Amino acid sequence: MVRPLSPRPLPPVVLMLLLLLLPPSPLPLAAGDPHPTESRLMNSCLQARRKCQADPTCSAAYHHLDSCTSSVSTPLPSEEPSVPADCLEAAQQLRNSSLIGCMCHRRMKNQVACLDIYWTVHRARSLGNYELNVSPYEDTVTSKPWKMNLSKLNMLKPDSDLCLKFAMLCTLNDKCDRLRKAYGEACSGPHCQRHVCLRQLLTFFEKAAEPHAQGLLLCPCAPNDRGCGERRRNTIAPSCALPPVAPNCLELRRLCFSDPLCRSRLVDFQTHCHPMDILGTCATEQSRCLRAYLGLIGTAMTPNFVSNVNTSVALSCTCRGSGNLQEECEQLEGFFSHNPCLTEAIAAKMRFHSHLFSQDWPHPTFAVTAHQNENPAVRPQPWVPSLFSCTLPLILLLSLW
Repeated sequence: MVRPLSPRPLPPVVLMLLLLLLPPSPLPLAAGDPHPTESRLMNSCLQARRKCQADPTCSAAYHHLDSCTSSVSTPLPSEEPSVPADCLEAAQQLRNSSLIGCMCHRRMKNQVACLDIYWTVHRARSLGNYELNVSPYEDTVTSKPWKMNLSKLNMLKPDSDLCLKFAMLCTLNDKCDRLRKAYGEACSGPHCQRHVCLRQLLTFFEKAAEPHAQGLLLCPCAPNDRGCGERRRNTIAPSCALPPVAPNCLELRRLCFSDPLCRSRLVDFQTHCHPMDILGTCATEQSRCLRAYLGLIGTAMTPNFVSNVNTSVALSCTCRGSGNLQEECEQLEGFFSHNPCLTEAIAAKMRFHSHLFSQDWPHPTFAVTAHQNENPAVRPQPWVPSLFSCTLPLILLLSLW
């Protein structure tokens, strides 16, 4: 009886080709998930705080540092921070804890609590040196295709401006319509309460789908279409959301710094909309700059378009009476009104929105994704070896083997 031959082990090159045929393993966070939970963050400040509480030394240092940050006012970038020695000692004890480097997410639950923890340990990160450009938000920006149904826009006049069309798209979406009506009611009337209006604006731009929010605020208008420009400028209800008398920009920033959420949004904006050159190159992608810009709406630092005839934006503040801080004030104001990165990011998004309605789509319902260059297209998929491209060399190798 002939004994069967024992199979010979496959050579490494064959094993590698076999691995190419296997489907990729799923990612832990879906690319289109717009609401990552706390457990999905790399190092959530809420999780880090719970770990710190389990360590008596860390917990005591955190509580002491918390009392320090409550009693010591937040310094402005031009001011030399004064930190007591015992606070520096508490900060030093936290240098090796999980609190250092912890982050938050803009749409996470208990966001304000997370930001409170972040800014409490912020002194520990720098041992007293105020770092304005360190955003507390984890950079987990993802994009998913936006499904649009343009068939119901036929009820509008063919020559309707794009701001009206994007407003209709929001109305046709239950969530967008509900959130928009909420801030519309809060921000209307001669006796509207500004803080209530801002809170509802913040909720809209935080919870509404990003394409709807950006479409409403960054809709393109023809240069001579003042009605469209007025509709765009009134998106945030400036008569109620903005201060009736323009305050000093530095005072506005000081007010913002006193609120952890506003402070976080301003730092995030200055992180992602930092211009690298005069050509409008951003420190990060344009999509991150726009997301950070929209994140300011509803805070004390709410910006808006300055007129109905162009796309220039600015804070509702002035630099008059800044004294020795005139230059610093103008730099802050110019970060909005003369920021080539922000200007180009807004222009690119408006070109993208214009392109959406400038071509004939094969079907009234479709999905579209914006690339970093803001051209509407189907997002290209990563190259996957075809079955033929992998199987043919494998058959050849096996025949030789």
